[in-house]
Amino acid sequence: MLASPPHSIVGRCVACVTLATLALYWQSTAVSSQPNLVVIIADDLGYGETGMMGNAEIPTPAIDALARSGVRCTSGYVTSSYCSPSRAGFLSGRYQSRFGYDLNPTGERNNHPNAGLPAEQKTFVKHLQSAGYHTSLIGKWHLGTRPPQVPTSKGFDRFFGFLHEGHYYVPGPPFENVWTMLRDISLPAGQFQTDQRTIRGNYAPINEPAYDAGNPVMEGSEPIDDWKYLTDTITDKAVRSISRSASNPFALVVSYTAVHSPMQATLEDHQRMDHIEDSQRRIFAGMLIAMDRGVGRILKTLDQQNLREETLVVFFSDNGGPTAELTSSNAPLRGGKGSLYEGGVRIPMVWSMPGTIPVGADEDKPVLSIDIAPSFLSLALNQESQTDMDGINVLPWIGRGTFTSERTVWWRMPRGARALRQGHWKFVQARQNQPVELFDLESDPGETQNLSETQPARLKKLLSVWDSLQSEMPPAKTFD
Repeated sequence: MLASPPHSIVGRCVACVTLATLALYWQSTAVSSQPNLVVIIADDLGYGETGMMGNAEIPTPAIDALARSGVRCTSGYVTSSYCSPSRAGFLSGRYQSRFGYDLNPTGERNNHPNAGLPAEQKTFVKHLQSAGYHTSLIGKWHLGTRPPQVPTSKGFDRFFGFLHEGHYYVPGPPFENVWTMLRDISLPAGQFQTDQRTIRGNYAPINEPAYDAGNPVMEGSEPIDDWKYLTDTITDKAVRSISRSASNPFALVVSYTAVHSPMQATLEDHQRMDHIEDSQRRIFAGMLIAMDRGVGRILKTLDQQNLREETLVVFFSDNGGPTAELTSSNAPLRGGKGSLYEGGVRIPMVWSMPGTIPVGADEDKPVLSIDIAPSFLSLALNQESQTDMDGINVLPWIGRGTFTSERTVWWRMPRGARALRQGHWKFVQARQNQPVELFDLESDPGETQNLSETQPARLKKLLSVWDSLQSEMPPAKTFD
């Protein structure tokens, strides 16, 4: 079972909520001015890594406090288990397969015409910008590098960060004031070499990519080189953005690179994790506590500006953790990044807005990253009907125990991978020509018992629902 915290078919099929519940909801969600939005995205953070999910090894007091101030979503989902398609879903409020975006570009492929958000695909942030919101993206983009695709063309007034999938956390080499761990398949399998504070090891199937090649850190459209440890710099920029926008409605996306590789932790954070003996795990822990510290600073800034009750804060990871690469724990779930088992797509997620969203609650019904767009547009602009979005407005029921529909969640990924959850039943086909498995997530969230042979009628029904949705989708684009 899931750890306790320490303290529609798609979106067009909206939950049936009583008029009395809706009236109570709207009374409780009244705010004195236009609400703000802060979305904090962790990169490759496993489901089981934070204190709010029961992990006491690495302290995450800020993320845990955020969960206590709102709703911990124990069935939080993203629409892909890779970074770029997942982010495309979040910003569009749609299944990214609706515009054929199933692949995850890396390196030079970030510049391919099919990489990133299509020029014609709007983001929900663009709606907010048109309504007078101050909009900012701080951190990782990974949704295209051509002029029509960069953040400032997709609804963001301000951008600080980089455009590709990853980046070294400090300038270099040489990498100063950090512990670094790099993948190196030229070494014998399982062996490691240490040169001062850089560890090389053959512990994952590829060499460490040249993340920084053609991928500068940028302020707007201008490359810069005067940045410090990237997690702290992203936090600094986010805090400054909130302070500057405090008197206007704003939407801020804080897109951390942590805990995505390359693995680099500051000397101070590495030292703080000296109770962890494994060198790889210790660097990972240092990266995580730096991000958690940033979350704390962001929340403190909202408090100092008296904006906490006027700001919806959503925290989630863009996909599950890659265990071999990072030591990520997706416990108690099966699989991780790149897979459609729960460990790849069910992620840590918190929604918080005291006075609007219940405090200290859990939500076990599926809540998706694509729900952020219609939920906030409904709250901020009173746009109740988002017919072009697959996400739904979850604010009337999240954390309230009132959602009774059997929500359907649909996935399509490369190489024939597909899955669908309806209610507490889910099928997974890990790859084309591999068997289709069926799981009862209510009794088996770890997907250990394949029930396809004992529940053939149920499996057939789920496959039919998947096929029906697939018929609405264009073919997946390629990078050929």
